[in-house]
Amino acid sequence: MSNTPETPAALSRRTLLGRTAAAGLLATPVVSLLGACATSGSDETTTKAEEGTKSAANPLGVAEDAPLEVVIFNGGYGEKYATDVHEPLYKKAFPKAEIKHQSTQAVSTVLQPRFASGNPPEFVNNSGEKLIDFGSLVADGQLMDLTELWDAPSVDDPNKKVRDTVVPGTVEAGSFNGKPYVLYYVSTVFGIWYSGKLFKENGWAPAKTWSEFTALLDGIKSKGITPYGYAGANAAYYQWNVILTHAAKIGGTDVLKNIDNLEDGAWQQDAVKQAAQAWEEIGAKYVDKSFEGLKHTDVQLRQNQYKLALYPSGDWLEGEQKKDTPAGFEYQLMPVPSLTGSDKLPATAVRATAGEGYFVSAKSKNPRGGLEYMRQMLSVAGAKGFTEVVKAPTVVTAGSAGFAFPPGVASSQAALAAAGKDVFNLYFDGWYKELDTEARTATNELMFGRIKADAFVERIQKRADAIKKDSSVAKFTR
Repeated sequence: MSNTPETPAALSRRTLLGRTAAAGLLATPVVSLLGACATSGSDETTTKAEEGTKSAANPLGVAEDAPLEVVIFNGGYGEKYATDVHEPLYKKAFPKAEIKHQSTQAVSTVLQPRFASGNPPEFVNNSGEKLIDFGSLVADGQLMDLTELWDAPSVDDPNKKVRDTVVPGTVEAGSFNGKPYVLYYVSTVFGIWYSGKLFKENGWAPAKTWSEFTALLDGIKSKGITPYGYAGANAAYYQWNVILTHAAKIGGTDVLKNIDNLEDGAWQQDAVKQAAQAWEEIGAKYVDKSFEGLKHTDVQLRQNQYKLALYPSGDWLEGEQKKDTPAGFEYQLMPVPSLTGSDKLPATAVRATAGEGYFVSAKSKNPRGGLEYMRQMLSVAGAKGFTEVVKAPTVVTAGSAGFAFPPGVASSQAALAAAGKDVFNLYFDGWYKELDTEARTATNELMFGRIKADAFVERIQKRADAIKKDSSVAKFTR
């Protein structure tokens, strides 16, 4: 990048407020949250953090009787893993501590007044449609640096650091300019999902090449089933993820690195254009236009009813749809097919990462309790308990050993193994919420036939350029 990245400490709350106002982002959750601070007419409240004495049993120095507040996003993974597994583990370690639990599907709405008053909860599962912009939280100094957590002895083996108990890349996934602020806890694989039962009954096979893919969609369409779809009302992210996954396969992983780093012309790279053109055709021929007004659960239900064949998502999908999935449906994952024989990555390549973000509020009353809560999550008991409750693997390497996953997660884990070294990820959506929002809007325009591929990449590039040129926006690189 040509611009020198700003450190989070370089941005004060007032600076961030000025930046968001200038950018015209008044509709975004984080602006509402910070805007409330600006209108309060008072300086930020300073809370004295509670601390205890460090010991072998208490390596992070938690005040043993300090209350701990936990806020969980009640989405695809629910909240029982917190109430039934992680909170009891913390309570066992610190029986004098009172734990206050809250769940929500609108994190930013619930936490806005808390941050505004300088009294945020210690531990937050920041996820869902109304999550808070991680990049802005980091830039505003709201998140606890997790370095001490990662360097602490693990719960299960005091001779092993917590960072050495998780899959490679976990710490980096939650880092901003080299400092870890977010714990991404769930091992997540992305792809295109289908019903194994529906495919078996019709003699269909998952496609590996683009010609196989379009032939498959034609066959599905001939049966009166919508071949492909996603929810335009709130889940366009699922589809731009597919387009950029395709771009990475076509041109290699540097395509995504350039996008993350706001390199000049990154969105207009040939690989991104080719992917956009390919999916523009899919939108024109195989997507139900009414899906643009639907939410993700509505479209996912259509797939469970065998009215929709292929749906893009991460492997939280199976758990999220558990109540509506008919017996024998058998979720299965298909990696995004290759476009041509000259693609840089094979058809088996997948986007996979540590997903589902959690943070500790730096300005809470008991941040060390929040760090310890994470340490308990990252124990073998914490990881196994999570997996048993939600049927999804965590980033703890020993956490899902021997566990019999349901069909969908089993297929995503098989796809991850088949990908080998050809696994990649991207980060811009967590760094620049404004850019993510623009990508979602442009994706709907493309997939529902209102713009062409050239206009798609031009539109997002324009927004990326504006962010890059705005010196008040904290920049992150990898």
